Amino acid sequence: MSDPQYPLFSADATTALRSATGKELADINLDAVLAGELQLDDLQIHHDSLLAQARIARQAGYAQLAHNLERAAELTRVPRTDIIAMYQQLRPGRSDYAELQALAERLLTEFHAPLCAALVREAADTYVQRGLLKHPEAL
Repeated sequence: MSDPQYPLFSADATTALRSATGKELADINLDAVLAGELQLDDLQIHHDSLLAQARIARQAGYAQLAHNLERAAELTRVPRTDIIAMYQQLRPGRSDYAELQALAERLLTEFHAPLCAALVREAADTYVQRGLLKHPEAL
């Protein structure tokens, strides 16, 4: 597989990009919307597209952006309702240390998202240092 080039989309290579549901980019258009052929999931970016963008970013010297795109690729495996719940759980004062560790473990085992799990563990440790965990008296 050759290294991806920016931009990922060009008029002569529309099949390289597809949605999370597998629809090709050329099939995502206003006519398909008006015909009722597209669902919300058809508009979600595909995991592979995010990884290709990460490779491009890394090659250009943007390691942190590449890392963020790799985490985003992992999150394409997580249902939207779970992402919203995880976001709420990660807000300061919403979870205790054990709850955040359990969230990290869930990301790792259920969704195969090791980069996201590591970020949650880092957040838990930072919350400890800054006193941002849920206090027992708030239970």
